[in-house]
Amino acid sequence: MSKVWMITGASRGLGAHIALAALKSGDRVVVTARRIETLDSLFPGSLENVLKVALDVTQPAHALAATAAAMARFGQIDVLVNNAGYGQLGPFETQTPEDIERQFATNVFGLMNVCRAVLPVMRKQRRGHIFNLSSISGVIGMGGAALYCASKFAVEGFSESLTQEVAGFGIHVTLIEPGVFRTDFLDDSSAAFGAVTLEDYTAFAEKVRASCAAGNHQQTGDPARLGAAMIELAGHPKPPVRFLAGSDAYVQVNAKLSKMLDEVEQWRELTVSTDMPTSR
Repeated sequence: MSKVWMITGASRGLGAHIALAALKSGDRVVVTARRIETLDSLFPGSLENVLKVALDVTQPAHALAATAAAMARFGQIDVLVNNAGYGQLGPFETQTPEDIERQFATNVFGLMNVCRAVLPVMRKQRRGHIFNLSSISGVIGMGGAALYCASKFAVEGFSESLTQEVAGFGIHVTLIEPGVFRTDFLDDSSAAFGAVTLEDYTAFAEKVRASCAAGNHQQTGDPARLGAAMIELAGHPKPPVRFLAGSDAYVQVNAKLSKMLDEVEQWRELTVSTDMPTSR
């Protein structure tokens, strides 16, 4: 049966490729972006199976309006892809309070705004699948990306909890945890760097910028193949709560989990010593 997808941040990058994969599979798609005209190059003119909607995820009213437009056009929303987001990079102390607020307003609260708007539809349908775009940076903390990692760690905790709350309504929640994919994520149009200059961090901040520049458009992940993988996940009767995307994600997350388990075991005796004494 044909599905209706609603995808945030669909004008480029992973969101665009997910939308194109859904259309190729015969599904209908609601594509959204902050500026609706940015969708025209990929989705020109008026297409029967495409609805273009302006959506700034940081505005709850926009999320509600986009959901209403989707329902008016297609009468259902089967798959929600929360893809809109960006990376605030650089050492934590070089970030302003406004930088922190903007990062969470988009990556965390924006995602929640859209979930809040769409979940009543899915509950009424008693079916649906929410894909929340996280990152390996939501599993592994990385120096030089403290704010971005913090936002994605928040998405991880929210999604893992949400899946337990909505499972009884036939709604699935899957975290997509990509490694590095060949998109514009590291371009100045997508990534932002802290503007505060601190001499102690000069060398480190320059290293972060240089690493981003060197890796930009050289990433190993193929966005089109991730789009195809998500079509498969959306059609699976028992999709995973977490899906690692890319061989680099697989290697790095496995290494993190092994190291974490080793550390847990190393401190096991002290850990259990904090329990209340047992009565004899």
